[in-house]
Amino acid sequence: MVSTQIKAVIFDMDGILIDSEPAWQLAEQTVLNSFGLNLSLEDVEQTTGLRIDHVVSYWHQRFPWPNYDNTATANTIVNEVVSQINAHGQPMLGVIESLEACKRLGLKIGLATSSSSLIIEAVLHKLAISHYFDAIESAENLDYGKPHPEVYLNCAKGLDIAPSQCIAIEDSFNGLIAARAASMQTVAIPAPHTATQTKWVIAHHQLAHAGLLPALLNKVAALLERTTYC
Repeated sequence: MVSTQIKAVIFDMDGILIDSEPAWQLAEQTVLNSFGLNLSLEDVEQTTGLRIDHVVSYWHQRFPWPNYDNTATANTIVNEVVSQINAHGQPMLGVIESLEACKRLGLKIGLATSSSSLIIEAVLHKLAISHYFDAIESAENLDYGKPHPEVYLNCAKGLDIAPSQCIAIEDSFNGLIAARAASMQTVAIPAPHTATQTKWVIAHHQLAHAGLLPALLNKVAALLERTTYC
């Protein structure tokens, strides 16, 4: 049994800090469908939370197209997402309030994302929130991205906090698997149209939207310091 006294909050980025999932979905559909895949929104939602090279590989394995170049395809998608973020990026509801709540509670703040450094830089610059974070980790150059826990474990190490004393905020199932595998407490904030799916039961907590996160963080000591888990 391990202590669950929370000392840090680790945020996913896309869909948690910024409303970028529509940009990702549009970019993936546009680029991948140019190869004749005819992917729907429901199709591309299956890979939410995966690193972009894994997304491209995932779809090529299922619907192979000629002249396959994973790096070039992934870069094209990333560049389109960066363009969309720079032009239209908006913080998710409650993001600034949540970050301020973490500071007020004396919690360290981390960022653990599957996105590349280009996306991270674009988001932090657009939202002007880089000063909040004590550690920023990307799965970009790791052997495995989410749902592998390495990016979360690296972030906890960067914060100098035990993984069991971190709470991860995620909007994707793959991200939740990664955070649970890292032995972290978890909060799921799924997209509204997926919120009733039974898969979210693996999260310790589920919120309807990020606007409710500050209230949960204000209760985090009372909610978690009295509990343990294996």
